Amino acid sequence: MISYLSASYVYPVTSGPIKNGVIGVEEDGQITAVFTPEEAAERQIKDVVTYDGILVPGFVNTHCHLELSHMKAKIAGKKGLVDFVKNVMKTRSADDYSIEVDMLKADVEMFEGGVVAVGDISNQAISASIKKGSPIYYHTFLEVMGFNPATAKLSMDRALEFEEKFEDLSLSIVPHAPYSVSSALFEALKANSVDKASLVSIHNQETADENAFFEDKTGKFLDLYEFLGLNIDFYKPSGKTSLQSYLPLLSPDNKTLLVHNTFTSAEDVKFAEAVHPNLYWCLCPRANMYIEDQLPDVNMLKDAGVTITLGTDSLASNRKLSILAEMEVLANDFDIPVWDLIKWATWNGADFLGITERYGSLEPGKRPGINLLGYKEKNGQPVLNFKMKRLF
Repeated sequence: MISYLSASYVYPVTSGPIKNGVIGVEEDGQITAVFTPEEAAERQIKDVVTYDGILVPGFVNTHCHLELSHMKAKIAGKKGLVDFVKNVMKTRSADDYSIEVDMLKADVEMFEGGVVAVGDISNQAISASIKKGSPIYYHTFLEVMGFNPATAKLSMDRALEFEEKFEDLSLSIVPHAPYSVSSALFEALKANSVDKASLVSIHNQETADENAFFEDKTGKFLDLYEFLGLNIDFYKPSGKTSLQSYLPLLSPDNKTLLVHNTFTSAEDVKFAEAVHPNLYWCLCPRANMYIEDQLPDVNMLKDAGVTITLGTDSLASNRKLSILAEMEVLANDFDIPVWDLIKWATWNGADFLGITERYGSLEPGKRPGINLLGYKEKNGQPVLNFKMKRLF
């Protein structure tokens, strides 16, 4: 049976917003039609359920750490990334049951918050069972680390063992961050992605210390390596920013998500777009505020025309896994049109994950999830009030 839904605006995302638009939806959430009000009237469509708000596709969270869900409120905020990383290492251990229960709660939280797809970071295989049973689509980024070149093979072998435990789930093996992956390990990762349509995700320029380490081997990362007991006498700084140092080591053939970008400059963006044609830029503003107490230069990224996606990071660095809450931070701090924000939260993420045949837009034949967003009028234009309800 087909139901017909209408709202103040229907935003298919792949086309412009339709004032008082109407969509036809099957019981399983599959969209059968999208009409203007005039088209709906011509077809004499009746029994239309009308909402005050904006109908949009389900959200796509392109950066999450589901396996850290048990660490909510366990790490003090605004201490900087190096302090945060140290505390994750000190406190992430817990029994498997507790970890699984909290992952399940986080999965449910995202679903109820309108999320339909997630790009999730994993360092082990414990999240596989939750993902298999979830109504959310997951692509797992199985991270590898190893800053000592001598450990590159060991790191890859460990990742390949974990990969088998994810069985039929969508997965790719990726670098954690520039400061935790050696050139040898970057090369091994690149070789592993040959002849694969692999997606790549990497934490990028989350702290000013990351750039300092690559430019002249200074900053707080020296304290981190000492904490880890790692001798880095072998390391010679490139004299360039972090992004400009490592990006040429990644294959330009793979879609690549740069995550955080808190300390990315306009010069970095220009360099990146010149050397890599398949870049996506993920913003996790609530985590940035929690860890570094600073937001990326979002206006610069927007004006540069890069493809922006949204993420929540983990409950170790965030109080909730809500894409709508991330949108609210961006709307409050930057002048971003509502339609752009929605596109970042839906289509762009689905495009990166390669799942636009189902998700990311309201189009016939798709089952993208449907969220109803609250709004108010400002100067004759809709502005989100950051209330929502998941309809499908």
